[in-house]
Amino acid sequence: MFSTHHKSIAVWLFIVTAMVFFMVILGGVTRLTQSGLSMVNWHPVTGWLPPLGLAEWEAVFSDYRNSPEYLKVNQGMSLAEFKSIFWFEFTHRLLGRLIGVAFLVPMVVFWIRGWISRQLAPKLVVLFILGGLQGVLGWYMVKSGLVDRPDVSQYRLAAHLGLALAILAAMLWVALGLVRPAPSATPDIGLKRGVWGLLTLITLTALSGAFVAGLDAGHIYNTFPLMGGGFIPEGIMALSPFYLNFFENIPTVQFDHRVLAVTTFVAVMVFWWRAGTKQLTTAQGLATKVLASVAVVQVGLGISTLLLVVPVPLAALHQTGALVLLCIAVWLAHEFRFPDPKH
Repeated sequence: MFSTHHKSIAVWLFIVTAMVFFMVILGGVTRLTQSGLSMVNWHPVTGWLPPLGLAEWEAVFSDYRNSPEYLKVNQGMSLAEFKSIFWFEFTHRLLGRLIGVAFLVPMVVFWIRGWISRQLAPKLVVLFILGGLQGVLGWYMVKSGLVDRPDVSQYRLAAHLGLALAILAAMLWVALGLVRPAPSATPDIGLKRGVWGLLTLITLTALSGAFVAGLDAGHIYNTFPLMGGGFIPEGIMALSPFYLNFFENIPTVQFDHRVLAVTTFVAVMVFWWRAGTKQLTTAQGLATKVLASVAVVQVGLGISTLLLVVPVPLAALHQTGALVLLCIAVWLAHEFRFPDPKH
């Protein structure tokens, strides 16, 4: 039975889920604006405040001027120009800290009041631990761009995004479990498997996008559907051993993202068509239609971003679309759970 306590906990989790959602978007914008390496130090406990005076700004700027990005990319940058990239990264880190507080404090209060059940408690603890690890992984990613090459490792970028997606999906799932019991009718087995297949494809496509972003692969082959005059670009397997091509060869990375995106879109449309031939609950039908609609918009955003050579606002919308698609897929998967005998 849905209790008042469950309602309070669910509202809290949905709020934190929204914060995580915007955190991921801000991280994407930080990457797109080349702002992620503007803060060359990490102070997880004391780093709540930005520089408060000219002397502090000069000290932070001085640290940045010793970084590879300044020496190889932004040499001669003024303090005012530095501030324009600093604020993106600072806000991204600050939001991460705020999410930690917004999660921990209410959880402790709910725990003291005895509102958190034995089934829910371990889920919340795991989510909190994953959030802490995400902060550490974020700094590990930034460090990769502070050594020689003024760019973060695409591997660490993908890992950072992957953990963010896992946290977002898991938190949303837990929140939905508090407000939406499993469907009263047993779901179609084929559709149930299809939902999890879609969720896997959406996640893989998003992660491949991280490699595109990490290698700036969206700035070449700005045509669609052809790449350099053909469907398959030249030099797609130029690196050895062959598996490096999927992670380090720029044409291959963009090609992979295209193939995954088109495959995901087709899979969503096929699922939508098949679902239309089955008897679904109202929520299952609504989630299916919303997923198909967002998939159409997302493909349009992706192609437009490519053709226009990755303008920041459009690229940010494309990344936002990926998150929306993931969240809807999680909702759909939740609606296709088997009935809970306790309900």
